[in-house]
Amino acid sequence: MCPMPSAESTQASVHEPDPVPPTRTDEVAATGSELIGGPIGRRALLGTSWWTPVRVVALVAIGMFALGLVQKAPCYNGAWFFGASSQYTHACYSDIPHLYQGRGFADGLVPYFDKLSGDMQYLEYPVLTGVFMEVAAWLTPGSGSIQDQEQWYWMVNSGLLMVCAVVIAVCVTRTHTRRPWDGLLVALAPAFALTATINWDLLAVALTAAAMLMWSRGRSLAFGVLLGLATAAKLYPFLLLGPLLVLCWRAGKWREFGTALGGAVVAWLVVNLPVMLFAFEGWSKFYEFSQERGVDFGSFWLIMAQNSSNPLSTDTVNTLATLLMLVCCAGIAALTLTAPRRPRFAQLAFLIVAAFILTNKVYSPQYVLWLVPLAALARPKWRDFLIWQACEVAYFLGIWLYLAYTTSGDAHKGLPTDGYHWAIGVHLLGTLYLCVLIVRDILMPERDVVRRAGDDDPSGGVLDGAEDVFVLGAAAHPPRHAAQFEGAQVEWGSARPGPPEGRSL
Repeated sequence: MCPMPSAESTQASVHEPDPVPPTRTDEVAATGSELIGGPIGRRALLGTSWWTPVRVVALVAIGMFALGLVQKAPCYNGAWFFGASSQYTHACYSDIPHLYQGRGFADGLVPYFDKLSGDMQYLEYPVLTGVFMEVAAWLTPGSGSIQDQEQWYWMVNSGLLMVCAVVIAVCVTRTHTRRPWDGLLVALAPAFALTATINWDLLAVALTAAAMLMWSRGRSLAFGVLLGLATAAKLYPFLLLGPLLVLCWRAGKWREFGTALGGAVVAWLVVNLPVMLFAFEGWSKFYEFSQERGVDFGSFWLIMAQNSSNPLSTDTVNTLATLLMLVCCAGIAALTLTAPRRPRFAQLAFLIVAAFILTNKVYSPQYVLWLVPLAALARPKWRDFLIWQACEVAYFLGIWLYLAYTTSGDAHKGLPTDGYHWAIGVHLLGTLYLCVLIVRDILMPERDVVRRAGDDDPSGGVLDGAEDVFVLGAAAHPPRHAAQFEGAQVEWGSARPGPPEGRSL
């Protein structure tokens, strides 16, 4: 067993373009490859081919996205429009057709500027998502019945969101140069396909994935601009700046972090400032709604509230959730500065977003989209990824069956409250399971499948192979093995050569 060297000893060879074939390093991938010819060396064809990893992953992503559209067919053909609970019993609910009329797009109202009738006076989405929704409304034919228009609006949005899905899969494929086939984790993720057209989250996820790709290439300004745009579409992407700050602190990369932060702030302001200046009340609705929204679906707060005779107030939950999130942030920062090797950026990105999801007062089923590309980069292990996905699919079915139960009157068709609580628990445990494995990989980097192949931090950009300048605790001393590990060991920076890109799985 050879010792783990420090980050500065990692050689430039980690940037070699030869991909790591998952069928040689992952038992589940090797077994699954039997469907397409078997692992390398048995029936897979070697040689120059049009079927590069990027093209294969993009086509698979389109195919899975199409299957997700087919799954929504019962709702498209009537369940969105007839029967309160049928869209839940078929598990095909989507916000998109309902908000076409509910948020004034059918009437030609301008988001943030024109008031809406009903309880929601203004559009409750961030500005860039509102722009996306408005563009889709422009592309929707205004003729026909309102049902026809809502169907068209969903189809137009689905087409645009499919582009976002392909961008996400391709960006993940290209982020880790030597691991392009990890993009299949995104493309084949069942929860990804099931939730892709529930809402507009894929826009922010695509911009975040593109930002991660830019950072991996050392383009800190492009990363910042894309992350700022992502934050203008959904709030969660700004969380990535926290772990990046601590990583740059440990590596002394202050200039690159400052460039990224500046780019993010400027990009966010370019999108938001015009609406802030001329329609502040409409612009602020998203932030007010997020603050005032009570405990809702999918959170452990809901389990507490529904099992308590005196549930906590919204203000109390907001305070406690914020404190829990701050504790998680402090823990991630301490982990970053004390780990035997500097953690990979993707690992910390997953942990910070997962912490936000686990502590938040609401978990909509499409929030899993935030984590899928980060999970593929942080823990590209098929078994663990699929276990987590199974938990998320169980929650996806659980929430719709619960809503079917609550909307079916005396018939009580669906999942009662206690059953829904179990579904929430499965989601929470599945996410925690992946978090624990990633933390273990950070504390025992010899178990990290990315680093075992000879890489340091392929999504880290300027952090990849950089020297540490500030560390705490045991990290300040020469690293030692944290545990015995059975399996092949690698010399850092001397990974085994793999087949040229595009040749095989």
